[in-house]
Amino acid sequence: MHIRGIRSICAAVRITRVPSERNACRPISGHNAPGRKTVVSGHPPTPEPTLTVDTRVTGAPIKVLVVDDHAFFRRGLVSVLSEEPDIDVIGESGDGEQAVRQAADLLPDVVLMDVWMPHGNGIEACTGIKSSVPDAKIVMLTMSDEENDLFDALKAGATGYLLKEISIDELPDAVRAVADGQSFINPSMATKLIGEFTALAKKDGGRSRGLPAPELTDRETEVLRLVARCLNNKEIADELFISEHTVKNHVRNILEKLQLHSRTEAAVYAVREKILDGDG
Repeated sequence: MHIRGIRSICAAVRITRVPSERNACRPISGHNAPGRKTVVSGHPPTPEPTLTVDTRVTGAPIKVLVVDDHAFFRRGLVSVLSEEPDIDVIGESGDGEQAVRQAADLLPDVVLMDVWMPHGNGIEACTGIKSSVPDAKIVMLTMSDEENDLFDALKAGATGYLLKEISIDELPDAVRAVADGQSFINPSMATKLIGEFTALAKKDGGRSRGLPAPELTDRETEVLRLVARCLNNKEIADELFISEHTVKNHVRNILEKLQLHSRTEAAVYAVREKILDGDG
């Protein structure tokens, strides 16, 4: 994979800032400082994008479901997000099985979910939620920095993967970005992701031999090329002189045809198939 390709993949994955020690989430012990928001992240480490047409009503609050088996941490997340006027926490859950049922009933726009939980882990719950609520954007918020957890989450349909070291001030922005159709991955995990993509590209040249390439229309190819360059739906619409709704439909069709789960995977496909420069 050439340098342009790696840069394009990086661009397609929105990477959070590395939190400073002062800003990082810390355990709550005693009373919070006045005016400051704090989320619990003090529990011991555990053993640490399907993108569809966005049907959320423009201007409506982002509906969020919070899923974490540590009640103290979960309540901290709910408290922080509830302070945001454009975010509506519609439910919370302590295990994967309950999360799947709640998602089917509540139809959240975004699900914040831990990876390792009792009664159905986050990966299994991700698969279940995407099956019943395909429009939901799922962000794994976890202590696990294991590569396998990251890859399994993305394969299951997660749109983002954040470590619980994320600055609390960045969490609402991450929710907004994911609700807007962007991928959001912690910097250290994004590095591992890119390394894996590079290794796969070197191993097989980007495609299993003997399989026919899915056929995209000329317009879908144009949209895919712009997705790989990290343009959002509005920017793509402006570039191609079409509506945002049309762009969303094209993105949905592209992912369905290519059997991909997210814009990140679409960007990788565009790079390895040499579509980015118009030579695919």
